[in-house]
Amino acid sequence: MSAAALPELRELDALVDAAGGLLTRRVPAEVVVGHHRLPLTVLTLGNPDRNVPAVGIFGGVHGLERIGTEVVIAFLRALTMRLRWDGGLHRQLESLRLVFMPIVNPGGMLLATRANPNGVDLMRNAPVDARGPVPFMVGGHRRSNRLPWFRGPAGAPMEAESAVLCQVVADELLTRDFSIAIDCHSGFGVRDRLWFPYAHSAEPIACLAEFHALRQILDESQPHHRYIVEPQSAQYLAHGDLWDHLHLQSLRDPSRLFMPLTLEMGSWGWVRKNPRQLFSRHGIFNPLIEHRRERVLRRHMTLLDFAMRAAASHARWRPTGAARAEHEREARRHWFAPPALPGR
Repeated sequence: MSAAALPELRELDALVDAAGGLLTRRVPAEVVVGHHRLPLTVLTLGNPDRNVPAVGIFGGVHGLERIGTEVVIAFLRALTMRLRWDGGLHRQLESLRLVFMPIVNPGGMLLATRANPNGVDLMRNAPVDARGPVPFMVGGHRRSNRLPWFRGPAGAPMEAESAVLCQVVADELLTRDFSIAIDCHSGFGVRDRLWFPYAHSAEPIACLAEFHALRQILDESQPHHRYIVEPQSAQYLAHGDLWDHLHLQSLRDPSRLFMPLTLEMGSWGWVRKNPRQLFSRHGIFNPLIEHRRERVLRRHMTLLDFAMRAAASHARWRPTGAARAEHEREARRHWFAPPALPGR
């Protein structure tokens, strides 16, 4: 393996060593880029029993968005250091499973491209077609892998990186009664957003009430957070979204609940504060000034900790009966009601 090719891979090696056997690593596949063999690394922590809930945390789906990987690694580093002294964390992990895939697209990261080394945008690579018009190019296309947002050839299997992510989710999350996934990205807008499915359809997701309840406890427990929680379809539709694909798979067993979220960090705000970043490929998607990078890492640590607590205590906030029906009504009003006409 060419862990030396990426500093992020070296840091993962160091974290595994520091965890003293509590953090388990496996490499289901490798990506070859030139003379480098880059591992697709999966790290797990906590109780492997299928009867406990799980949280999956992912980053680096787009190789240019290194800040997503940095957020995942920073959170993983904090957990690893806390394992040395935090009895409360050890007790929490007795009733929770954590799954990390910090660098889904190491080849793209090495090459400094959004796509993987085959020119495929992994977040447009799933076998799901949008049920409405998508933005030109941005919504995914099959024209050429020399153009951004390429979905891959029609009828081709998913790319190795996409397939591994989907298999990890299927094995570790979809086999449990409750699970949350957070996929860390950057690059859309000024505000940080938490997107939930669907990207391929403007129809409400089946577990809309649960997403509304999750948003409510986020608002109540973190009243000053800056996240806009919304379905991705509120912004645009897209072909091939991996989380749409995985959520549709999860519906095969309606007794289980899988709640995927995409953290879309508002990188336009970093550019607005430092316009020189426009002249750097990395600067469009990552905070280049150190104090801003540190602020980003601090802000999202709280979100990932919230996800752990929400999963471990899901029975206390998941709505049922009349409460669920009320959450469904409020969610449809908040996210899907048509805009009011002028003068109304």
